[in-house]
Amino acid sequence: MKKIVSLLLLTLTAGTITAQDNDSLPKKDYGKIYGGFESNSQWYLNDKGTGVNQDAAPINGKPIRSNSYLLVNYQYKGFSAGIQAEAYEPYALLNYNPGFKGTNVGTWYASYKTAKLEITGGYFYEQFGSGLLLRAWEDRALGINTALRGGRVLYRVSDNVKLTALYGRQRSGFGVSNGDIYGFDADFNLSKLFNFEQSDLSFGTTYVGRYEKINIPNPNFDALTNAVGGRVNFIHDAFYISGEYNYKQKDGVLDVQNKIDNNFVKPGSAVLVNLGYSKQGLGIDATLRRTENFKFLSEREPGFVDATSSTLNYNDKVLNFTPALTKQHHSNLANIYVFQAQSKVDFIGTQILKAGETGGQIDVFYDFAKGTAIGGKYGTKLAVNVSSWYNLAGTYRLAPAQYDTKFFGVGEKYFSDYNMEIRKQWSESWHTAFYYINQFYNKEWLEGGDKVKTNIVTGEATYNFNPKTSIRLEAEHMWADADKKNWAGGTVEFNLNDTYSIYVWDIYNYGNDDPKKQTHYYNFGGAYRIGATRIAANYGRQRGGLVCVGGVCRFVPESTGFTLNISTAF
Repeated sequence: MKKIVSLLLLTLTAGTITAQDNDSLPKKDYGKIYGGFESNSQWYLNDKGTGVNQDAAPINGKPIRSNSYLLVNYQYKGFSAGIQAEAYEPYALLNYNPGFKGTNVGTWYASYKTAKLEITGGYFYEQFGSGLLLRAWEDRALGINTALRGGRVLYRVSDNVKLTALYGRQRSGFGVSNGDIYGFDADFNLSKLFNFEQSDLSFGTTYVGRYEKINIPNPNFDALTNAVGGRVNFIHDAFYISGEYNYKQKDGVLDVQNKIDNNFVKPGSAVLVNLGYSKQGLGIDATLRRTENFKFLSEREPGFVDATSSTLNYNDKVLNFTPALTKQHHSNLANIYVFQAQSKVDFIGTQILKAGETGGQIDVFYDFAKGTAIGGKYGTKLAVNVSSWYNLAGTYRLAPAQYDTKFFGVGEKYFSDYNMEIRKQWSESWHTAFYYINQFYNKEWLEGGDKVKTNIVTGEATYNFNPKTSIRLEAEHMWADADKKNWAGGTVEFNLNDTYSIYVWDIYNYGNDDPKKQTHYYNFGGAYRIGATRIAANYGRQRGGLVCVGGVCRFVPESTGFTLNISTAF
C-alpha cells in the first residue's frame, strides 16, 4: 500500500509541474498524465445474529482487508503508455481470486496510434464481436481482469474496413496463463458500397486460437484449439437485426473434478440473434442465444483452490464472454435468485447433466403519451421483460460420459423471469414506480438445493425538494415457495445535494422455516462527492450469495462489518 500511495503522490506532483506555465514563454507540449485511484476496504466483525466469526472460515482471523488500484497513463501526441499498480493489503476482500496477493504491478502497456494504425505492446483489453469468442476485460467489483499480455496491431484500411491481429497470454492473478492466444478480427461496413442512405449493413469475421501443450498420452485432440466466428448487422429505419455464429473445434471436456477427459472430446458452438424495432414511444427488443460446450479457457484445466472450488469460480482464465441475458434488477429482493449463463458441459450426477443453454429474452417499452387517460399530465412509462433459459434438448450418459444434443427444442428449465415495470410522474416533484416480478430458479440444477418459485412486488416513490435535494422510499416483498421462503424489505435514500447522500435499508427473511435464520440484513451509510472524487462508507450485514454486474456474477459469503470506498480521477 505504501508503494501505491508514494506512486500516487509522485503522479500528482508530476501533474502539477506539467500544469505550471510561464505566460511569458511559448507553451510547450509535454504531453499529459491522467489516471485514477480506487480503494475498497472492509473490516469484518463478529456477529452472533448471523453466526459470523472472525476466527472461522472464510475470514480465518484476517478481518481487515483491502483492494486498491492506481492507474497512471501518459500521452504525448500519438504515443501513450500506462501502468496499473494493485495492492491487496493486508489481504484481498473475501472470495476474490486467490492469485490477488500483496502489492505488485498488475498491468502495463505502451502504444502508438495514427489515423490508420495502432500498435500496442504489454497488457491490453479487447473484444471481438459480442465477446462470445474473445473478451479481455476488467471489472474490479467482480474481481475480474483478463487482460492479454503480448502485442496487438489494429489497421484501418479505410473508413469501412478495420483489421485487428493479436497475440498474448491471459492475465491470471499477478502472472499469466500457460496458453498462447492468437487472434484476428475483421470488420466491414458495406453501407457506402451499396449506397444505403437509410440503412446500415456490416459484417465481421473472427479467429481465435489457443495453443497449450498436452500432457496426456495419445491425446484425442490437438494442442492448438481453433475457433472461428462470423457476424452480420443490419439496420433500416426503426428496425434492426444482427446475428452471430461461432464454432470451436473439438477439445477435451472437463470432468466433475475439473480434469480433462481424453475419452470425452467435443466441439463447441454458440449462436446469438438480436432483433428489434424502435420508434417514438415504442421499443421492442428480442435476443436469442444457444451455447453448447462453449466455455473457452486460456488453460484447459482450471487451477485447484480447495475441495469445493477452482479458479473457474473466480472467472479466472476465461477467454470468452457469456453474460446472463436477463433483466438486471436494481431492488434487493429481486437479486436473491440471479441466473448465471450455463455455457459449459457439467455432468454433476446421474440426474443432472448439462451441455450448455438455450433461451432468450424479450423487452417491450411503451410510453403513454402526455394528455391521455393513462399518460396524464406528465406521461407514463411501461416496460415488460420476459426471459427463459433451459438445458439443451438431447440424450445424455454419465458413464462413459457422452451426449448428443438437438439444435431445436429445450431440456430441463434453468430459470425464468417475467416482470413488469410502471413509472409515473405525478407532479414536478413526485415520481413513482411499481414492479411485479415472477421468477423460477432451478437451484437443484444451478447450485444445489430446491427449485424455487417467487413472486415479488416493489413500490418506489421519489420526492424532489429542489433540483439537488431528494428522498427516495422503496418497499418490497417476496413470496417464495421453497429455500429460504418469504422476505420483506425497505429502503430510504436521502440526497442532500450534489455532494452528500445517506441511505438505510433492511431486508428481513421472516419466512425462513428455521426460526434461528429469520434474519435482518440491514445496511446504512453515505457518500461524499467533490469533483472527480467520491468517498463512501457503510456498516451492515452482507447476505451470502451472488453479486452480479452486467450478467456476470461473483459469490460472496455472509458477513458483517464496515466498508470504505474511495475513488478519484486525475
